[in-house]
Amino acid sequence: MVSFSEFVTALFSNHLLAVSIALVLGTIFVNGATDAANSIAEAVGTRAISFRKAIAMSVVCEFLGLAVSVRVSAAVAETIDRMVDFGGDPYTALIALCAAMVGIVVWGGVAWAFGIPTSESHALIAGLTGAAIALQGGVAGVNWSEWSKVLWGLALSLAVGLALGFALSRLLRWTFAGLTNREANALFSRLQVVGAGFGAFMHGAQDGQKFLSTAMLAVMLSTGQSPQSQITYPVWLMVLCASVLSLGVASGGAKIVKTVGTKVVKMAMYQGAAASLSAALSLLLATVWGLPVSTTNTKTAAIVGAGCSKNVHTVNWSVAREMVLTWVLTFPGCGFVGYVLARVFLWLL
Repeated sequence: MVSFSEFVTALFSNHLLAVSIALVLGTIFVNGATDAANSIAEAVGTRAISFRKAIAMSVVCEFLGLAVSVRVSAAVAETIDRMVDFGGDPYTALIALCAAMVGIVVWGGVAWAFGIPTSESHALIAGLTGAAIALQGGVAGVNWSEWSKVLWGLALSLAVGLALGFALSRLLRWTFAGLTNREANALFSRLQVVGAGFGAFMHGAQDGQKFLSTAMLAVMLSTGQSPQSQITYPVWLMVLCASVLSLGVASGGAKIVKTVGTKVVKMAMYQGAAASLSAALSLLLATVWGLPVSTTNTKTAAIVGAGCSKNVHTVNWSVAREMVLTWVLTFPGCGFVGYVLARVFLWLL
């Protein structure tokens, strides 16, 4: 394990490490602004909780999700660690890692400017893969057995999120049909807040692990440790990653909350509760199975499923299509950007 004092010493003596860590933290910040905000979108969109209170709750739950999940099982982080091989030269590996991070920040920043919730998980995976291909001069640096987990996670998160959102929405509507509007709104409002907190916790467990592993990769490369060795994630690095993630939500999450929470589906209280709980349960299953999935994809699928349970016409399919197109383009687009930037950085440096 790398201690905090060792990290600080390396940070001041290795300028490339300082740059790579700054870029990794930049991607975590962008993830908070474009991805983590999905966790609280429905609860804020239906006014079950104010944006300020939702942010405060998200900060606590994101950190707990990351800290607890890593202690129980770091399977998602380990999948990211083993997905690509940057070779045996730490210097060129750090350059390639920097290139991947720049590509991810640019991709996520452009999407955020248009208020489109991208999948920073897929951007991370694509950027790292493109940089590894550039560094190795081919696909030898890609571990396809680990990469297959991404595709499985993509398919299952969409299917499970959609199905659970639809089924749970129907179940809640049928089970509590006898309540008055006031009683129902009070109940579903509380359920949404619980679902939002649960979703933030699972986002920390999923995306927090992915970016924690990337930060740890940079630290290990700079200190001469093998990325293939047994990894123990220090508490100080978890605190750093979780803090930057939460800062991203607080700083830029409002745009994404507006898109996901109000523009995709005009939701009733019970639908918002169903979507929040369904997305969190889907993320829990994926994390237990060690599948790196997109929280954005999972949450949007749950929202669409909840919307369709009442009437398919309540879903704004033009916004949904725009979001899906962004996700589809992320793998080739961010992978290409990571590849080109890695070649340019390696040539310049």
